[in-house]
Amino acid sequence: MTACRTLPLSASPAGEATVAALTYIQKNYHQPAFDNTAPLAVVNKTWRRYVLLDPDKQTVDQQAYIFCVLDQLRTALKHREVFVSKSLRYADPRKGLLSGIEWEAARPMICRTLGLFLDPQPLLDELACELDQTYRSVAARLPDNSAVRFEGLPGKEELILSPLDKINEPESLIALRKKVAERMPQVDLPDILLEIAARTGFTESFTHVSENSARAAELTTSLCAVLLSEACNTGMEPLARSDIPALRYDRLTWVNQNYLRDETLGASNVKLVSAQNSLALAQAWGGGEVASADGIRFVVPVKTLHSGYNPKYFGVGRGVTYYNMVSDQFTGLHAITVPGTLRDSLVLLSVVLEQETELKPTQIMTDTGAYSDVIFGLFRLLGYRFSPRLADVGYPSGKPV
Repeated sequence: MTACRTLPLSASPAGEATVAALTYIQKNYHQPAFDNTAPLAVVNKTWRRYVLLDPDKQTVDQQAYIFCVLDQLRTALKHREVFVSKSLRYADPRKGLLSGIEWEAARPMICRTLGLFLDPQPLLDELACELDQTYRSVAARLPDNSAVRFEGLPGKEELILSPLDKINEPESLIALRKKVAERMPQVDLPDILLEIAARTGFTESFTHVSENSARAAELTTSLCAVLLSEACNTGMEPLARSDIPALRYDRLTWVNQNYLRDETLGASNVKLVSAQNSLALAQAWGGGEVASADGIRFVVPVKTLHSGYNPKYFGVGRGVTYYNMVSDQFTGLHAITVPGTLRDSLVLLSVVLEQETELKPTQIMTDTGAYSDVIFGLFRLLGYRFSPRLADVGYPSGKPV
């Protein structure tokens, strides 16, 4: 409670009940009991049976009420419904938004860019009509839909989605896979990377940090070695060769320091995505309109500002999340390294909007971590279709299959 008294807490409309309850606790903390003047809007259904001691709501359990408010405060801080005014990480999320005169001046241009009217009511009416029609259409098909059912006690029914039946692989597919595997050449990773460089010319996108036009001899060989060492996380020692000038350790270190940057990696990836998009096989996989975004957690064993704590994934150590987006052609469009394990929804838009390849996906698939109501709204305004795979929605086991 000392921290709550010291920190200047403010709230959005959704968090006002929590701040009001905190204020009440600070003023009455030393009282022997709390009465019915305690703000009860903060007490949700889970806490109600512990906080309220009688059906008439005349008596409040003091300790249970305090723990309830602290629990709601933790959730509100996480959702940015309660924020610390002078904080950087937990500040008001609306602080960076345009408002007042600045917003009114920029509003016509923004609406024109997004293809929207200044009056939002027609769009809201359209969305409400679309939602109503979709709901009625789904409800009308429910009696004949064998894959959907409701189970549970009256008034507590739950939607259950039947899992898909497993499809066994036909013998012809197994035989085809075996034949293809037999015909695949046995080559080392360096040979594959060098051949891709020769076919696509992606290494031309790597320019010197201060002399853009400078091209050292056998630079492609050095770049492929450095990229391979980074991708495999082996360091440059296994690839260094003192008898080959392009693979000497000092040469590889120099190339790593002067040629590998965010902008050069992004430009080279644009060429790789374009090269694969031109293949007939990739076109058969997909047209690039669909992409999937997800994160991979990595422990960082060294001290760095770019890592964060999360006991669930990193134990007592620190780590990062590599959040990337992959197209339906199996090409990586963009990726961001996120300190710790920030919620995916906080970085999803950055991954989508900052990718610079020729593929422009309009349907983005994610897992539950990237879902939020705000993301749904922003994706609609920007012309994207947001398709999250939500966990614990109507599956008998509680998990998607």
